[in-house]
This record gives sequence, C-alpha cells and structure tokens, in this order.
Amino acid sequence: MPFITMTTDFGGPAAVMKGVVWRIAPNAQITDLSYTISPQNIREAAQMLDRQVFYFPDGTIHMVVVDPGVGTARRPIAARIGSQLFVGPDNGVFTPMYERAERHGWPMTVVHTNNSRYWLPDVSHIFHGRDVFSPVTGHLAAGVPLTDLGPVITDPVRINLPRPVVSPFRVTGEVSMIFDHFGNIITNIHRDDLAQLGGAPEALNVRIGATTIRGMVNTFGERPLGTLIALIGSSGYVMLAVTNGSAAQRLRPQIGDPVTVEMFVG
Repeated sequence: MPFITMTTDFGGPAAVMKGVVWRIAPNAQITDLSYTISPQNIREAAQMLDRQVFYFPDGTIHMVVVDPGVGTARRPIAARIGSQLFVGPDNGVFTPMYERAERHGWPMTVVHTNNSRYWLPDVSHIFHGRDVFSPVTGHLAAGVPLTDLGPVITDPVRINLPRPVVSPFRVTGEVSMIFDHFGNIITNIHRDDLAQLGGAPEALNVRIGATTIRGMVNTFGERPLGTLIALIGSSGYVMLAVTNGSAAQRLRPQIGDPVTVEMFVG
C-alpha cells in the first residue's frame, strides 16, 4: 500500500476522512502533512505543498482539502505528476505541481473524478473531503487506475503565485506562509534569488513593513534570546524568526505582505 498525506485547513486532524480511506484501503499508511493551513487560503496550501511533497516516496498520494468552493461547480480532480499522486479540488492548489512538471519534463495526467462509483453513496454539499476526496484516495491506494476515476482534462485551474522581483541591489518578495506553532514567517524569496545580490548574508538587510533586520544569520543561536532575525529556512527560503519567540506575534504579518532583501549600505 502506498503512503497517503493529508493537508487541510481544518485546524485539527480529520479522523473521519482517515476512516473512510481505511475502509477502502485498510493497510494504507496515512500521515497529516498539515491541518493548520490558514482558512480558505489556497495560495498558502499550494506553496506549502511545493516545499514538502517531494520528500515523500514515489507513489505517495497527497490529498488536499482546502476547498472554499466546496459544493459549487468546481471540479474534483486527481492527478499523477511525476512520481506522486494528488487528490483534491480543482481550484489551483496544485499549480506549483503543474509548473514543476512542465519545468522538468515530468509526465502529468489530470482527471476529473466525476465517476461517482468511487464516491460515498451519500454526498454532502459541504464535506467533499469525507464524501468524495477520501474515497477517491482510498480507491487509488487500493489500486484503481487513475483514469478509471473520470475523464482526462487538459485545463486544470491555475492560480497566480507571485514571484520575487530581482534587481542588482534588491530582491522584493512577500510573506508566503506563517508557521503558527513557532511563529516563523516564511517568504517566497529563495536563496538562489539572493545569489544575484552577491555579498555575505551578514551584508544583507531584510525589511518588512517599518521593521528592518540588519544582517542575516545562519542559525537561531547566533543572536541573543528574543532577537528578531532573518535566515534561510530549511526549504531554502528567507525566513523571519524570533529566537525562542514568535516573529508572527511580534510583527503581525499577513500573507502577501511585502518583504525586501537588499545590500547593506553605510
């Protein structure tokens, strides 16, 4: 049986969805990738997936239920992208996966999972996570071919994911994720973007709102407790943190707030 991950904005584990999967695929191994996506925040879910899913074994099925359009005309879909499978709403949440496939030349098949044979018998208008996506995931895990779930589509919904603007002395990006547990603020500025600025990390200033962090560091322990710092996070993106504290509580950012990294002058 393949591995299955679950990503939701529910704020807690969705045990009933796991139960539906296990009734169909009793030996499936399920783990929560995240259940703390900001409510209805498709863009945050998309960027989190992009930074996490390819650490999982080939054949892993990633079920995503961040679905503000549940019960509307938006399509339920499933996809094979490279060596991974995805199940969720056709609302753009898989945009980074499509872009990766195109960038690397990976095979990609997306289907509209409208074959109700693979849904629960009674489908709620407001809980497709339980009644559509979970059984579809279970059937995939049990070996049902992707194309049995519905017709192939070539026009999955995509969303605009802003890219940093890089100039000779400055990179301008934005807040892309906020980790509630530690309060770390993740941006969409990658270490590769900073390479074009030149200079050592300590020569770079990071600005968010009216706050400027002078000089980036490599680890949390390089500054005293309670210090607001900027560093490269584990996924390669610029991150703001407070040593043994919460940058989110201190700065109160919103997804999309501008963040600038620039060479220190003076």
